[in-house]
Amino acid sequence: MLDIKEIMEYLPHRYPFLLIDRVLELEPNKRIVAIKNVTINEPFFQGHFPGQPIMPGVLLIEAMAQAWGVLAIRSTGQKVKSADILFIGIDKARFRRPVLPGDQVRFELESVGLKRQIWKFRGRALVDGNLVAEAELMATIAATHTVKEESASGEPE
Repeated sequence: MLDIKEIMEYLPHRYPFLLIDRVLELEPNKRIVAIKNVTINEPFFQGHFPGQPIMPGVLLIEAMAQAWGVLAIRSTGQKVKSADILFIGIDKARFRRPVLPGDQVRFELESVGLKRQIWKFRGRALVDGNLVAEAELMATIAATHTVKEESASGEPE
């Protein structure tokens, strides 16, 4: 549904910190499914851990937050021009299995509420259908640097 170029229109993150490669499904205000192809070339594998590379769990959580960011910004009809997505909380984070080079991680996130401009969402990371991580996350969008998407005519919608 969204390739890497389109993802970069919605997120301020860039290599090596852009942690999702493609969006497969997106239901505005409800859910998103994104993937990350994990390769041995990832810079974090140099130190985590030499001889036994494992993707850091905190980066799985960050990738979930980035996927949510695409969902949230896309749902508002805006595009991000700078770091407007603020990740503000993590609850019930659990790591079930290691993520290794060669794995493709599937991130499934669903919104569970919006209260006082704070979105709460539930995320799962899976490899080959097996749960590797899960968490409940909270984030907000600071509207100070967002712009409305333009229509094909160049006029704001």
